[in-house]
Amino acid sequence: MKVVLFCGGLGMRMREDAASAPKPMAMIGDRPLLWHVMRYYAHFGHTDFILCLGYGAVAVKDYFLRYDETLSNDFSLAMGGRNVRLFSADITDWNITFIDTGLGTSIGERLMRVREYVQDETMFLANYADTLTDAPLPEMIERFSGSGAAASLLAVPVQSTHHVIDIAPGDQVTRVRPIRELMQWENGGYFILRPEIFSVLREGEDLVPHGFDRLLPERRLIAQRYTGFWRAADTFKDRAELEELYQSARCPWMLWDANRNREPCSAALEPVLAAAPRPQRAAAGLTG
Repeated sequence: MKVVLFCGGLGMRMREDAASAPKPMAMIGDRPLLWHVMRYYAHFGHTDFILCLGYGAVAVKDYFLRYDETLSNDFSLAMGGRNVRLFSADITDWNITFIDTGLGTSIGERLMRVREYVQDETMFLANYADTLTDAPLPEMIERFSGSGAAASLLAVPVQSTHHVIDIAPGDQVTRVRPIRELMQWENGGYFILRPEIFSVLREGEDLVPHGFDRLLPERRLIAQRYTGFWRAADTFKDRAELEELYQSARCPWMLWDANRNREPCSAALEPVLAAAPRPQRAAAGLTG
């Protein structure tokens, strides 16, 4: 199944200066965020990628054109480095299509720009290039396949660490609690789509909420609620936390690496909703 990844966002909150690499190329360990997302899909056998490029397109292209398999695979070296024998490989069986979808283009418009590459598919996968999870993708696909919906998204608990307060008459605070206790659900990406999605996309609009809003009256948008591991690398703090997990070998998203994935999450998908509430990607501050 083809995988469309949105890699063209500016990622302003991740940038140290104007010359910084695009957010998908921010490093987690020895590999960029984008690689981790792609490796997740490849773990489940989905290795045909379409990268929707924008800001920093050259950095993305250059990375894969100069890809070094030895960074994340065991190998032997002989003849002073002239003979390198890999014991395993990452991207040998990957097919990657690089498409420039514009600098100021919305996610919905980026998807429209690559329509010709997926319109003949029964269904296809799509995602932001800055979110990591260990969600059971085969189960998600199976549920979507039998749903008759045009689109599916992964719904995750709100990730904010802020607190909300209850205020009584007289402005007295009566309760302080984490936002997560409200059990609101956030759009976590990891979309599964049918080509019918293109019928609800418009130039100048976005996939979320504009395109998805048009699916709601027909109940053709479903959510798959997941309470397991999900993280968005939206800020330097987020990236630092992911780097800490990587260095301590506690990387639930690295399902392909038993040495790094020492604390797999046992949480399962909750029942599919008949119709998802209006997703608010902007609240999460994530871009593509």
